[in-house]
Amino acid sequence: MRHFFEFLRSKVFLIQLALALVVLVALCFLVLGWLKSTTGHGEFVEVPDFSKMSVMEMRKTAEGVGLRYEVLDSTNYNPDYPRFSILEQDPPAGSKVKANRKIYFTVNPSGYKKVTVPNVIQVTQRNATAMLRAVGLDVQRVTYIDELGKDMVYNMKYKGKYIKPGDKLPKTSKIELICGNGNIPESARIQAESQE
Repeated sequence: MRHFFEFLRSKVFLIQLALALVVLVALCFLVLGWLKSTTGHGEFVEVPDFSKMSVMEMRKTAEGVGLRYEVLDSTNYNPDYPRFSILEQDPPAGSKVKANRKIYFTVNPSGYKKVTVPNVIQVTQRNATAMLRAVGLDVQRVTYIDELGKDMVYNMKYKGKYIKPGDKLPKTSKIELICGNGNIPESARIQAESQE
């Protein structure tokens, strides 16, 4: 045991210990330098503004600055943006990110999603308008015909063609409501007169 303690205090051991520490410190510096160069530590890329770019333009720009990308679907059509253009990006434009970072994009669909036309036949014009607006459709105009039920909906048209409940139309489509004006239809009046 005495020899062991003498060895720990010997010049040979102290030199060996100092050499081991120098090698350890040198190794740490080498590993840190290698990590810095391979992970791109301190090297950042500014995220461009991809807003309103087409998917092809976005791909070229992202690859040009060394970023990866993933395209996410969007169900919300925005008429202020071109079809199939970039609506949103994450992280946002101007952010500093490491090279090869993945950017997530939301793309504007080709148009509004379709909604089902509710059953507004035999409903008052006021209630029908509310029901149509609730699903994302608009009433463009109201046309009146000779029917006994005043302001009662008898038919609907879209772009001049008759439509029925359950039909699918793009959201924000404009509908024409055909309502009664409270007058007896000509055919019903003639039939009633002939029976007298």
